[in-house]
Amino acid sequence: MAVLTDPISDFLTRFKNCCRAGNEQFLAPYSRIKADIAKVLQEEGYIWGFEVVTESGHPQLKVKARYVDGRPVLTDLKRVSKPGRRVYAGGQEMPRVLNGLGIAIVSTSKGVMTGASAKRSQLGGEVLAHVW
Repeated sequence: MAVLTDPISDFLTRFKNCCRAGNEQFLAPYSRIKADIAKVLQEEGYIWGFEVVTESGHPQLKVKARYVDGRPVLTDLKRVSKPGRRVYAGGQEMPRVLNGLGIAIVSTSKGVMTGASAKRSQLGGEVLAHVW
């Protein structure tokens, strides 16, 4: 197995590829931050749900993508903060994604949340991704 330099980007790419291929679910190696991102995606209606499954001793995240009328809810996503270039935003300057149609996923001191809820709580943090 290859060593990943950006596991969050790998998780998001697996999600995007799952939706583009029309698959119902996908597996990704488990980590707490990926589970937190999946929780935000579930709360915002991009996925049906997720669970942690353990196969051959390694925990994996099993995520069920959400489709409406045979089309994926996810249109596209973009990784914002990368290992080579971290992107941070203060509580008042949270980015708006597609003029409010999408969400920004932000890692704050109070956990992973959407940009809108971080702005409401006046929390800044690392902007992980834009999802629409």
